[in-house]
Amino acid sequence: MQTLTENKKAAVLSILILLIGCLIWEMSIPAQKVAGELTEYEMLTGGGQPKAGVPPPSQVLGKAWEQLSNPFYDAGPNDKGIGIQIGYSIYRVLTGYLLAAVIAIPLGFLIGMSSVAHKALNPFIQVLRPISPLAWMPLALFIIQDSEASAIFVIFICSIWPMLINTAFGVAGVREDWVNVARTHELGAVKTAFTVILPAAAPTIVTGMRISIGIAWLVIVAAEMLVGGTGIGYYVWNEWNNLDLTSVIFSILMIGVVGMLLDSMFGLLQRTVAYTE
Repeated sequence: MQTLTENKKAAVLSILILLIGCLIWEMSIPAQKVAGELTEYEMLTGGGQPKAGVPPPSQVLGKAWEQLSNPFYDAGPNDKGIGIQIGYSIYRVLTGYLLAAVIAIPLGFLIGMSSVAHKALNPFIQVLRPISPLAWMPLALFIIQDSEASAIFVIFICSIWPMLINTAFGVAGVREDWVNVARTHELGAVKTAFTVILPAAAPTIVTGMRISIGIAWLVIVAAEMLVGGTGIGYYVWNEWNNLDLTSVIFSILMIGVVGMLLDSMFGLLQRTVAYTE
């Protein structure tokens, strides 16, 4: 009951902070003149003010209503709904992410269970891990010669390291007496890995997966700005080129909302696999 009350108080406080922030933002934007009050010169020059002024929250909400009321429209290569753009980005993220998981988790098990494998592979991991994912983009474009596949490769390369390191750490940290009990019952290495080590290391593995999905969503926006075509990153860049800051702010908020939803999904998975001794 106490937790429920705290959650309600936190929700009310969050809404209050949001409303106050939006009110301050709205009031800080200079009022625009109506069309009938503009001189001929002001009409030609955008009302004597820059056309790309920072929009107030009311305009952003109007843009959100306009876009979300028909998110999947397709009016040509450079005019697609926000739903289609986000769909392309999520497809690229999940494709690269799943490919990384297929390699990172088994390899992490190997590194965590074998000190020889850890010593042999750790230098390569430490050299490759700090490299910015976007630094791989020119090389990927040159070798793959396809912007879609190159973006997926960048997601793959940025997703693999948190999963690999956390899996190896979680596997190596499994209590030795649990493994000894499995040996006492004459379980094979594969059965021990699935029945003892995997459940014990699952919280740490999922933590790595959660970190990876956040990094992947962050990187895909920058990658799509570089390669263009489709995706939420391209949408942001295209609207900036059109000097439509209302759409830019709306798309930034959508990036944050989708990122929050992805993180929440893995947070739920993390709570599901958590255990208490």
